[in-house]
Amino acid sequence: MIQNDTIVALATPSGVGAIAVIRLSGENAIEIADTFFRAVKKEKSLVKQKSHTIHLGHIVNNNVILDEVLVSVFKNPNSYTGENVVEISCHGSSFIQQEIIQLFLQNGCRMADNGEFTMRAFLNGKMDLSQAEAVADVIASNSAASHQMAIQQMRGGIANKLKELRAKLLDFAALIELELDFSGEDVEFADRTQFKELVAKITFVLKRLIDSFSFGNAMKNGIPVAIIGEPNVGKSTLLNALLNEEKAIVSDIAGTTRDAIEDELIIDGVAFRFIDTAGIRDTEDVVESIGIKKAYEKAENAQLIIFLVNSKKFVVENSKFKNEIKSIQNRFPEKRLLVIANKIDLIDEKEITQLESEIEHLILLSAKNNIGIDTLKNELTSLVNIGALSNNETIVTNSRHFEALNNALIAITSVQEGIDLEISTDLFAIDIRECLRYLGNITGEYDVDKDILGHIFSNFCIGK
Repeated sequence: MIQNDTIVALATPSGVGAIAVIRLSGENAIEIADTFFRAVKKEKSLVKQKSHTIHLGHIVNNNVILDEVLVSVFKNPNSYTGENVVEISCHGSSFIQQEIIQLFLQNGCRMADNGEFTMRAFLNGKMDLSQAEAVADVIASNSAASHQMAIQQMRGGIANKLKELRAKLLDFAALIELELDFSGEDVEFADRTQFKELVAKITFVLKRLIDSFSFGNAMKNGIPVAIIGEPNVGKSTLLNALLNEEKAIVSDIAGTTRDAIEDELIIDGVAFRFIDTAGIRDTEDVVESIGIKKAYEKAENAQLIIFLVNSKKFVVENSKFKNEIKSIQNRFPEKRLLVIANKIDLIDEKEITQLESEIEHLILLSAKNNIGIDTLKNELTSLVNIGALSNNETIVTNSRHFEALNNALIAITSVQEGIDLEISTDLFAIDIRECLRYLGNITGEYDVDKDILGHIFSNFCIGK
């Protein structure tokens, strides 16, 4: 799969800007760039320059200057792709960008495919597959939390976690295979006690990584928070107050919101995806009924649920609302639930004290008057377990890794069962190989299907 041709692409976003960077990579990258480069002060050949040097000059085509540029030279293997790489910083005119790219396309280069620079870095051993995937996550990160997880992964987070365990399992696998060669002689080369300990350790690590995916995926894509409650309780007003914009229509007419409205907000470096849902009540309106059904579906898929109640109504009908809270807790037992009493501007101090005594950890606010919004934001971030991030723990955010880890766990569980039942070594040797294969797929140490690689890197931008 390793290509020897030279590729070119725009490495910065397309469009007009102060500067643009055009990247070339391949065996002939420096020679091709050198053909059209003229240094400002004196004649110089880019081919003869040291790696990691920058040169001021012009890109010239048939004695016509296209632009004044800075050319950075990186010689193999000390470059991003492991090949000869040239990066040309030119002015950000779309016309200039295309003129330079077309010049190289007509003189020995071809247009890079999506993610081909990073694919070459992987194929040339500059990074493993999990690190290559993390490059795309770094580019796409939109919050401090998602950025931190991507950087940790790019530095080899999950690979380092699995490397030692996989190496030990390989050693035992070799000994098990050796036993199969001497199967007629009833000998054991692999210490079964140590093997059991290793299998138990691998099982523990795999389960921990698998369990981290739910949190990691939410942190990467935004933690979904469903706002539910009766009609006209202020759900849309709360969404608008959190986002500080008129995202949802607010009306005194009950049932205004009939479909889910979503938007994202970053609080203290963590992305939350708030979902305003239709008011929950008994209704014969077909459209509203569909909206209510959707509200429950959104709550089912959310990690956090905000149950919003009317402060005044809660004071009068506290037993009713307590039953509703219990009903939601029973319906979504694994969800974190925040109970919020809205419209506290309509009740007095005595009633506020009564509310606080009725429900533990109740949040009081007035979405309309922007009272208590900061308290809610602080509570939301406190509910998110970001301790794993601050402790630099490995967190799985990639669904491909999640699937491979699950398959590896199934295989290693079969190995454990085989050991416990003291079955013949040759029966669970297959499961050991399966576990090794799935772990190797994560980092690319095991042969990875060409189609899978193509799918992974097709999600990258062209210049990366």
